[in-house]
Amino acid sequence: MLRTEHLTKRFGGVTALRDVSIDLRPGEIHALCGENGAGKSTLIKLLAGVHPHGSYAGRIEVDGREARFRSTRDSAAAGIAVIYQELDFVDPLTVADNLCLGAEPRRFGVFLDRAALRARAVAALERFGARIDPDAPMGSLGVGDRQLVEIAKALARDSRILILDEPTAALAGREVDVLLATLVELRARGLACVYISHRLEEVRRLADRVTVLRDGATVATLTRAEADERTLVRHMVGRELTDLYARAPAVPGPVRLAVEGLSVADASGAVRLADVSFELRAGEVLGIGGLMGAGRSELLMHLYGAFGRRRAGRVLLDGRPLPAGGPRAALAAGLALVTEDRRRYGLVLAESIGFNLSLSALAAVARAGFLQRAAEQARNRQWLESLRIKAAGLDAVVGGLSGGNQQKVVLGRALMTGPKVVMLDEPTRGIDVGAKLEVYALVQRLTDAGCAVLLVSSELPELVGLSDRILMLNAGRVGGSFARGAATPEALMRAALGAAA
Repeated sequence: MLRTEHLTKRFGGVTALRDVSIDLRPGEIHALCGENGAGKSTLIKLLAGVHPHGSYAGRIEVDGREARFRSTRDSAAAGIAVIYQELDFVDPLTVADNLCLGAEPRRFGVFLDRAALRARAVAALERFGARIDPDAPMGSLGVGDRQLVEIAKALARDSRILILDEPTAALAGREVDVLLATLVELRARGLACVYISHRLEEVRRLADRVTVLRDGATVATLTRAEADERTLVRHMVGRELTDLYARAPAVPGPVRLAVEGLSVADASGAVRLADVSFELRAGEVLGIGGLMGAGRSELLMHLYGAFGRRRAGRVLLDGRPLPAGGPRAALAAGLALVTEDRRRYGLVLAESIGFNLSLSALAAVARAGFLQRAAEQARNRQWLESLRIKAAGLDAVVGGLSGGNQQKVVLGRALMTGPKVVMLDEPTRGIDVGAKLEVYALVQRLTDAGCAVLLVSSELPELVGLSDRILMLNAGRVGGSFARGAATPEALMRAALGAAA
């Protein structure tokens, strides 16, 4: 159904794709793996018509004929639907409006048929098993529900070829199972799918074949039987990896952060957190788990001063009440947040790497109120090298970086403030194995230096592997607390479901 032959794409002096050839058959799920910067996003954009015919060398074929896409509209007309990792919606419009955007039903070919539009949206959401209010403003949805709407939108348009870029990165267990089951059903009907994921267990569970890219080139195409995890990782990073979560046991210091009986309501007055209590010590990683909607991100955002109204409880940092005043006050007190939605809340996408890195710590490179450019540049360059951010330089625009490198910029900006407590909300969402290892090593360096880390992760192996203790949330309440040795996946899931003692 789809074939690429010897695709090569250059941006100035940088070769993003080099002689890439893949093919996709009817009723096949073909996974695409590789580290961030391997060329996956560029390949997707060629297939989607973002980079038009003539801007690259090589050939794209659909149903055996050369496809010369001049725009994304041409690609969609050929039956290709692309679901990107980073989602773009019209936030003031409803879920139904966004789901039917560009394909709205009309009466007499002129008038918008609102009843039909809503009915179509409801049917698409029900088909996918998503419990989302079609009349809710899109901007009110969390990142997981936004992902579900985008997938439902693509399925509703009956595309023949689906290209999914990290579709489960922000989804919890039930939503992941629903999506994978839907894709298996669509495969049985003859739909073809290119599936991009850094979750290798998903790739092995779902894909018929796997193609690995490294440094812009095709390294290998493997059958499901050949694609064991060790082989995939070796092809992706060019070396063998041993213990993924090689975290040394913590030597906890004094209590850094204490949360006592915390209850928080959102803007509508609905209680989102109820009677949450925990302590976090210097040199320790406290993992926060739970299903989607359990209140994990809301907890971190509230501590940072960016969400909700406190109804009860108190928060102490080094034994003193955490000052009010929003994120500025939290940063000044020594609390830093790395948000789960880096493009929406973590970065100024149109600005440079240097601008984003130093944005939260300008006082450290200012004298008498004036920014010292040389000092700022030197400090930024040090973090660019320390975090191994792959870019042409500090002046590179952040919006053009791969997901993993964008995440490193967000991490760098938080760490440049010299925090006592770092809150990491899904820090490895949508990044590859190599970049994950760098994040894990960074967590180890932070705790070795006496920093306290509050970690939210939807991936249970990651949560168990990195955390010294784990707190599971269920519907905004503490469902269970576990020491490292007692944190089995089964016990954690029982607590997340509210079934723990």
